[in-house]
Amino acid sequence: MAVTGTRPDRTGGAAGGPGDGGEGVRALAGRTARAAGGALAELVGGLGTAATALLLLLLLAAAAVTAPLGIGLLPASPLLRALHALAGRERERLGRRGPEVPAPEPVPPTRLRTALGDPTTRRELRWLARHGTAGLLLGLAGFLLPLSAVRDTAFPLYWRFMPSDTTATSVGFGVAHSWPDAFAVCAFGIGSIAVIMGLTPGMARLQAAPGRSLLAAGPDQDLFLRVAELTATRAAALDAHATELRRIERALHDGTQNRLVSVTVLLGAARRQVARDPSRAEEILERAQSAAEQALAELRTVSRSILPPVLDDRGLAGALSGLAADCPVPCRVDVDATERCVASVEATAYFVVAEALTNVARHSGAGSVTVTVRARGGRLRLTVADDGRGGAEETAGSGLTGIRRRVAAHDGTLRLTSPPDGPTTLEVDLPSGS
Repeated sequence: MAVTGTRPDRTGGAAGGPGDGGEGVRALAGRTARAAGGALAELVGGLGTAATALLLLLLLAAAAVTAPLGIGLLPASPLLRALHALAGRERERLGRRGPEVPAPEPVPPTRLRTALGDPTTRRELRWLARHGTAGLLLGLAGFLLPLSAVRDTAFPLYWRFMPSDTTATSVGFGVAHSWPDAFAVCAFGIGSIAVIMGLTPGMARLQAAPGRSLLAAGPDQDLFLRVAELTATRAAALDAHATELRRIERALHDGTQNRLVSVTVLLGAARRQVARDPSRAEEILERAQSAAEQALAELRTVSRSILPPVLDDRGLAGALSGLAADCPVPCRVDVDATERCVASVEATAYFVVAEALTNVARHSGAGSVTVTVRARGGRLRLTVADDGRGGAEETAGSGLTGIRRRVAAHDGTLRLTSPPDGPTTLEVDLPSGS
């Protein structure tokens, strides 16, 4: 079943319709520029660890060459400690820019004899060789490309003040100093900008790939990590269950129970007034009826918060379309679900989207938001992306901690990408249970 929904905007048009072509192009250009800026920052950040990796690689090579003479054995342990520390810094850096890179357990050894047979140390050495060479070149490219683009693009502004024998372009091509040549150099700078916009995200992924594949815990750690993950998942599920029970208890105690007490008091007063003043008794009965209706409405609200009946009536696609229609930010919903998930998973997806849209409306300052849902291969994957100011954090009281706990209770995963200037993307992967 494929459903695509669009929420009408305040002006009567459809958000994302044909009339918004210019805004769509501007939004796409903004997202591309932000992605390129983030990629450049990641490349330059990797340049620091890559330069250190190259220095450490040379020191380790010198120690290995002089080891037969006994000289290289002395710095072996300090160099291994430096290797493990640098690998830890790279894991932290990669974790700030994307999915966390789990550190191996236990801590890798620093004694030379033990380290030679340690698989984690061998993987770190392979990462060191790749990051200190290819990673360094990619980091240098990320550092030099913006400088080259600025220098060449602005060349028509300053070429007259330069000596005639000065190289014009950043890559060393010499041209005659004239207006046509100046604009040719400017075109070369614009080409550098196009390279930055188009290639730097891939360059950043290429630079990070060795760290993500080699610095993560190896296959021998899978069982240990899985046990730890299941322990944390069970704790999160119990915590989420307890939190949900407390919420339901507060809703019943503070709302419905008070209404029912009010109904009881009013019925008692009406019974006493029947013989004395029937008209007064009728007024009290009307108030009791109104309180009973309010109690019923609150009970329906509580029951819907446990498992929304709209999921049974209209399915996940219809339920999410209803959330989009109520969202104050123009929201587009794209659901392609060829498989039906179990009720608890659909309820979790519903609540994740509901909480995410609430966060977008309250905190992001976004002009539009898109909800995408795909159900394939026994997995339910949903994405909530907005073009707001970004900077979302789980510690900022935005409800993201509750979302993570709900997802963890189903052994799912959550990934949040929200750089300071936006955009924000929330990605959730759940087992469909079908």
